[in-house]
Amino acid sequence: MKPSIVLVGRPNVGKSTLFNRLTRTRDALVADIPGLTRDRHYGHGRLGSKPYLVIDTGGFEPLAKDGIMHQMARQTEQAIDEADVVVFVVDGRSGVTALDKEIANRLRKSGRNVLLTVNKSEGMNHGIVVADFHELGLGQPLPISAAHGEGVRALIELALGPYPELAEGETTSDVIKVAIVGRPNVGKSTMINALLGEDRVIAFDQPGTTRDAIEVDFERAGRQYTLIDTAGLRRRGKVFETLEKFSVIKTLQAIEDAQVVILVLDARQDISDQDAHIGGFIRESGRALVVAVNKWDGLDAYVREQIKGAIEEQMSFIDFARFHYVSALKGQGLEQLFRSVDAAYQAAVANLPTPKLTRALIDAVARQAPPRSGLFRPKLRYAHQGGRNPPLIVIHGNALDKIPDSYRRYLEHTFREVFKLQGTPLQIQFNVSSNPFADKKAPELNRRKSKAVEKSEPAAGRGARPGSGQQIKARPKVPG
Repeated sequence: MKPSIVLVGRPNVGKSTLFNRLTRTRDALVADIPGLTRDRHYGHGRLGSKPYLVIDTGGFEPLAKDGIMHQMARQTEQAIDEADVVVFVVDGRSGVTALDKEIANRLRKSGRNVLLTVNKSEGMNHGIVVADFHELGLGQPLPISAAHGEGVRALIELALGPYPELAEGETTSDVIKVAIVGRPNVGKSTMINALLGEDRVIAFDQPGTTRDAIEVDFERAGRQYTLIDTAGLRRRGKVFETLEKFSVIKTLQAIEDAQVVILVLDARQDISDQDAHIGGFIRESGRALVVAVNKWDGLDAYVREQIKGAIEEQMSFIDFARFHYVSALKGQGLEQLFRSVDAAYQAAVANLPTPKLTRALIDAVARQAPPRSGLFRPKLRYAHQGGRNPPLIVIHGNALDKIPDSYRRYLEHTFREVFKLQGTPLQIQFNVSSNPFADKKAPELNRRKSKAVEKSEPAAGRGARPGSGQQIKARPKVPG
């Protein structure tokens, strides 16, 4: 079991910078804005042969009683309860604050191993910068600079000291990354909490509550998953704050990073162009897709039919995905939703043997041949798999550059049906076969033509009859 290291502190002390340093990533958003991180953010790190799990938390205000700060405090409290080691991050340039003292009181009562870390100490006398923090009563303060990496290795060595190294040959199982995306306030965080059976991410009746892409590991039916809760994607014209621009980037990166994407639609709002734009980006990224139409409970039969009609009209370009009508708040339909996630993943990584692909191609052409292009009809010879996630099928033949998009879609539908590729986009690539003897035949053909011309032309010798093509022998002279 990997030890978990939880980063705790008041807002804007550099916890997310330290998280990125420990995980050697840029997974956590970093900006000079207090309260940027709002949920627990998990990442993986390693020191030599010692792996660990590191958790970034939002700014901690233990005495907050309501609103978003109270929700953030609850998230941090849960993280502390899960922690093997708590790294309490304070700001060496600000000195001890009243909020630092409140957090220290809470950590002393937790019974966890706490390491007091004085960040932003670069260029300062370490003895002086840590002196004031002894009054927090949490042991020897450790001066570091998360931004420059100073003292970070010593910190992590101290944190991991009691824990054994990873045994030789021990590995972690592969996990399926599932990104949950959609417009703001459609119920993405509520869906994750319902799947996990706990309030793991903040679900608040306010658009834009989730700002970062939050990864949550969990196990279901013996299989490991990582759920990625993302910020809601707004139309470009409505993204005003720099903070929201960062969130959109993180969401798009999460889509490309995932193996399966769950697109969440709100049944109580009209299906908008923005929903279609998100679906289009998922398709272009080649990600397996499942669509969850949330807030389905409480709607009458007529409204449901109207919604289904609108979805079929505006989302026809992602007809490869399975659609589920669910209620995340009540936990309805989520079991079937995750079965489709598993099926979409299996389709995305499916192995497609060349003989079966070629047979399916031949059968498809026998049912409906490609249309002629001028005097010639494209000839499709054989097919093989060129990639996975998404599946790529490479077809070889002649004049394939003349095949129209309608026939390409017909082939996609055929392969999807034969190989049960529900839930994943399918890419088809046409490779036009070249004639390897084309350059060799041309000189030979020219040589044969020149010989034929020579035979057909009259001889230039003496006594040749014009146009006869034959030469007449001259009579010998008679003497006298």
